[in-house]
Amino acid sequence: MGSNERGEFQKEMAGGEQSRGEVSTNFSQKHSASSPASPASPALSSTSVSGLELWQWRQEAWQLATEAGVPTAEVDWLLQEVAGLDSLALRLGSFKERSQIQLRYPLPILSQMWQQRLHERMPIQYLAGVTPWRHFSLTVSPAVLIPRPETEYLIDLALEAAKNNPTAQLELGHWVDLGTGSGAISLGLADVFPEATIHAVDRSTAALAIAQQNAHKAGLQQRIRFYQGSWWEPLNALKGQVSGMVSNPPYIPSRLIAQLQPEVANHEPHFALDGGADGLDCIQHLIETSLDYLRPGGVWLIEMMAGQADTVAQLLHQQGSYCHIQILPDLAGIDRFALAYRLK
Repeated sequence: MGSNERGEFQKEMAGGEQSRGEVSTNFSQKHSASSPASPASPALSSTSVSGLELWQWRQEAWQLATEAGVPTAEVDWLLQEVAGLDSLALRLGSFKERSQIQLRYPLPILSQMWQQRLHERMPIQYLAGVTPWRHFSLTVSPAVLIPRPETEYLIDLALEAAKNNPTAQLELGHWVDLGTGSGAISLGLADVFPEATIHAVDRSTAALAIAQQNAHKAGLQQRIRFYQGSWWEPLNALKGQVSGMVSNPPYIPSRLIAQLQPEVANHEPHFALDGGADGLDCIQHLIETSLDYLRPGGVWLIEMMAGQADTVAQLLHQQGSYCHIQILPDLAGIDRFALAYRLK
């Protein structure tokens, strides 16, 4: 998927969901299998269908998506992932003329996956097992939060912060991704800091397994070290040496979790979302503990929820050991990131 296509798809996904409507069941019955395997099963072998059959499947999927309030762009995104079709072939419908198209899953399983999307509001990224992020194609599962497009900007901010800091050679030192999840931030840091060593920490062993898989896929496994544990705890050997800490911590207030879109509330891991009563528990912990690990002039950079900026800036000021504190907007103009430096 090209960068423009990725951006359009991610904007669709980030733009919210309409309420769920009545959905026809004819689609699943027409393409049903007697004993379908799970869509996530690695044992499934690829299969082929005619272009006309897949075109008909797509037309029906589009109709059902419209009825269910699901973006129709997700149908084509799924077909790009499971059928290897490019955006031009999908836009023109030229694949209809092909005698054979190879699918990652048999068509009945693809239909079952689409029903999960419509009826259970399972995120399309989990069903496909992959999501685009920056120029990476990341493996994802319900064990990890789906990386959002706004989080991509953290990497650009980290690079800018390192370059604009008078502290010498921040790009060459140790950079830490706390709460790595899928490993997205770690991969981004390894990409823009080719001479740095990246350290990725997560409490979840399942998440770390996916992060390591993504590092291997990207050819960056030699650049990133992975640790199981809580925040800074596994990194005692790095005290006073870290050039920068980047994190997308849990920041949703506990009471709001159930009010999130069903794709999020019902399927994404709550430990990666829940930031405590006010959403600031993890952020405050990172403010208090990072000073022991950052070198003088080291970068402290996080993502936060809209509406938390003033409180986060106040907490950083009150701590007394951070300087050049900045609140930075995402591409939509929402105050989304907090940047600070450790006093020298």
